[in-house]
Amino acid sequence: MLKENFLLQVQRDLNVAVAEFTELKQQLERDTLVLSILKKLQEFDTAIKEYNSALLEKKYVAAAQQLEKARSSLKMLESRQGFELKILKALGTELTVQTQNMLYHLGEEWQKLAVWKLPPSKESSSLESVVHSELHLRTVPSKEEEIAGPPVASVLQAFAVLGELHTKLKIFGQLLLKYILKPLILYPSLQPLTEEQSDVFILRFQSEALTLDHSSPMEVFDKIKLIFEVLHKYLLNVPLEQPVEDKKDCRVTLAELLGDMIWEELSDCLIQNCLVNSIPTNSSKLEQYIEVIKSTEEFEKALKNMQFLKGDTTDLLKYARNVNSHFANKKCQDVIVAARNLMTSEIHNTVKITPDSCVALPRLPDPGARDHLKTQKTSKLVHHDVNLENETKLSQYTFSLPTCRISSSVEKLMELAYQTLLEATASTDQCCIQLFYSVRNIFQLFYDVVPTYHKENLQKLPQLAAIHHNNCMYIAHHLLTLGHQFRYRLTNILCDGAATFVDMVPGFRRLGMECFLAQMRVQRGEILERLSSARNFSNMDDEENYCAANKAIRQVLHQLKRLGKVWQDVLPVNIYCKAMGTLLNTALTEIVTRIAALEDISAEDADKLYSLCRTMVEEGPQVFTPLPEDDKNKKYQEEVPVYVQKWMTFKELMIILQANLQEIVDQWADGKGPLAAEFSAAEVKSLIRALFQNTERRAAALAKIK
Repeated sequence: MLKENFLLQVQRDLNVAVAEFTELKQQLERDTLVLSILKKLQEFDTAIKEYNSALLEKKYVAAAQQLEKARSSLKMLESRQGFELKILKALGTELTVQTQNMLYHLGEEWQKLAVWKLPPSKESSSLESVVHSELHLRTVPSKEEEIAGPPVASVLQAFAVLGELHTKLKIFGQLLLKYILKPLILYPSLQPLTEEQSDVFILRFQSEALTLDHSSPMEVFDKIKLIFEVLHKYLLNVPLEQPVEDKKDCRVTLAELLGDMIWEELSDCLIQNCLVNSIPTNSSKLEQYIEVIKSTEEFEKALKNMQFLKGDTTDLLKYARNVNSHFANKKCQDVIVAARNLMTSEIHNTVKITPDSCVALPRLPDPGARDHLKTQKTSKLVHHDVNLENETKLSQYTFSLPTCRISSSVEKLMELAYQTLLEATASTDQCCIQLFYSVRNIFQLFYDVVPTYHKENLQKLPQLAAIHHNNCMYIAHHLLTLGHQFRYRLTNILCDGAATFVDMVPGFRRLGMECFLAQMRVQRGEILERLSSARNFSNMDDEENYCAANKAIRQVLHQLKRLGKVWQDVLPVNIYCKAMGTLLNTALTEIVTRIAALEDISAEDADKLYSLCRTMVEEGPQVFTPLPEDDKNKKYQEEVPVYVQKWMTFKELMIILQANLQEIVDQWADGKGPLAAEFSAAEVKSLIRALFQNTERRAAALAKIK
């Protein structure tokens, strides 16, 4: 019993001890937590005090580091659950106030380190504004002068510690691009000037009178390199943090940060406004471009040495090295632009083309080896003493373009095509292919652009329609042999039949013919419209009717003479004569049809009609004036029956109007005479009935017409 009581007492004492131990343990944990919080509060307080002390002494890096310690302590306090102290909110406010105060002081110092003096003009990037812009950089003080003010490194490293350096550097980089770097690229006349004083380095600009529109890449690179050297020396050669032992090579400088921010935009500007303009326009100058490539390599190397660039090859250098591709692209673009400018220029400025004239052709290449073999094989089959030459020789002008006038712009366009193909022969394979197809694109562009751009004038002005016809025929004429002339000088890919323009020939011929035929239809319509006012050539004994018919005849002749003048020395002679003959034939056919349809023609009417017809016969040939020299035109005026299908028909009608019945019968000659060759029996009978009264003689004459 005693033993059991003792055990119970021990159990109770043990429980009490455990409870006391647990309570003491919890108390210890609470005290430990309180001590840690008090320690963090002490650290926060110490950090703020040391921050204030360092700030007063302008030790900005130390001050920034103490602020970061205070911020770290505050974050630790805020992360403690169960201890939500009201003081933390006050501490957070204090930290924010001190941080802003620190940033204000750093901002003041930054403004002293890099002072921008900019003009108030809104057009801040214009040449005039840039000339009045300046950048003042405070030089790094020596050890004796450090008391006067903090060094650049202190201010910039403090920004880095506070996490604000990126923002400040980005603003500085944008100002640098806008007011210094880009203007130096865009304005060739702009030159940087440097001035070093005791405590400040001044960068300003002046504009020099230059005749060049673009600076060479070497000049631009030198200017940009000068700016970066100044910045590297006086401002940006600063590590972001104090270097750790054995890791000095791993530190990152402000120059590298700034380079990351602005290089892409600066590189694009250099490419678009400098390297693009330096791309050669002639393949013979490509070898000289090696200087630009070397200059670009040296420029990038200098920037890498100043740590503005990393070790990788940039887009700038890749662009410079890829000059062959850029040359081809630029050349093709320039060719198309030049061609389009020629196509949209005035058509009426013309030059005369004769069978003797030709484009300044390059020297034709010798045939390939394959052709030499064929020639040799063929020559073995022919005995040298056998003359197989045909005695009848073709004229040297058989396959020449006839004399005519074409637009001077088209002559220049063809010269552009030849020169571009000649350029292709001296280029790389890829460039050669691009240039060849650019020439094809020139002609395709002409086919699409010219008829649309000049549509209104081609419809209204007969001379322009004729010139356009000649232009198309001139181009088609050259396209027949253009590919063959360069076949053996182009890259192998094009030598196997691809280098041809023959497929475009039918389209150009059709384009020229359709335009001219459309103008012919317009002129034919005007002729018929004028003749429609002749009152069907009936009742010519009425003075009013006769005047109307005479006026219509005069208007038609005037129209034809005007056309003869505007087409004179423009169209090839054979085309001119066919065109004028077709239009004159239209007028004569209409007159014959109208007179043949009359049911009653009095003697006086016949005389008046004869008078009108005689006017056409006498003055009609005079519209044939294809050449400026009048004495040379007589030949073509005498050949009118060749070009005017109804000319003899018209003359037979005149004979009928003045002939008696017997003379008409004689002209018919039982269907074998000249009258029968131009008129049918029904038409002759109709004219006899209209001209003569119903008598036995008329009946007898009608009986013989069959």
